[in-house]
Amino acid sequence: MKKITATDALTLSIPERIQLVEDIWDTIAVDAGSIELTEDEKKIINERLNAYHQNPESGSPWEVVYKRIIGNQQP
Repeated sequence: MKKITATDALTLSIPERIQLVEDIWDTIAVDAGSIELTEDEKKIINERLNAYHQNPESGSPWEVVYKRIIGNQQP
């Protein structure tokens, strides 16, 4: 397999770059179980999960978050 650089990737069209990222992500997802979280990452996840359990209404549904993100994009 030919190795490509980030500079090579920039020569691709946007749809080709999106496909490249999806292909890379698929290879990462296959091995996701081999990625270990640090103790700090575990602590943050547990704190956020506990905060959610204490007040589940404080969060926002994904659709609302997505619209908020998209609405804040600069042209």
